[in-house]
Amino acid sequence: MIRDKRCQNELAYEQLMIKGFRRSGAEIYRPHCPGCQSCHSIRINAKNFRPSRSQKRVQAKAQRFRISHSYSPEPGTYELYERYINTRHRDGSMYPATKEQYDNFLFCHWLNTLFLNVWDEDKLIAVAVTDILPTTLSAIYTFYDPDYENYSLGTYCILNQIALCSSIEKDYLYLGYQIEGCDKMNYKTKYRPFERLEHGHWYQSQ
Repeated sequence: MIRDKRCQNELAYEQLMIKGFRRSGAEIYRPHCPGCQSCHSIRINAKNFRPSRSQKRVQAKAQRFRISHSYSPEPGTYELYERYINTRHRDGSMYPATKEQYDNFLFCHWLNTLFLNVWDEDKLIAVAVTDILPTTLSAIYTFYDPDYENYSLGTYCILNQIALCSSIEKDYLYLGYQIEGCDKMNYKTKYRPFERLEHGHWYQSQ
């Protein structure tokens, strides 16, 4: 059963997320670039979401995988993270992965964080780190075994996070920031209908 620990910190943080803030580790931030408003927060209303044909194909292809939830990392989680970063993001600021970076990026002592784990039999192949807030979920980061790239595990994890929203009666899944023209971020607008924060107001996609 999914637990829900409500506290003043979580309530306050959820209100900040509505205004476009996110967390990295225990630090809360929001992009603020003079003369630029390109970064927009994206969230999915779990009740309104309808998977596309391609997303249904991802679900069907991954039927043999098993999902589990835990409030602490399963054995092998860091090793999976390290391999993912060092294989898929060699050109990024997170390379090379370290245990200190992993701890400082994903964990927050004042939040109730869930690990959505994907298994191929007894092998851990993907992890979606997810914050549980009073009325919403927030997708923090997903990483997976590069050998399973053909299964679109990033998409599969988001679909399962949306399903989790519905099953525990949460309103939204927050996906973080999106920038038009940035291929690495535009996957977030493939989950429709989505809502985008612009100039302090949330607008639903058409």
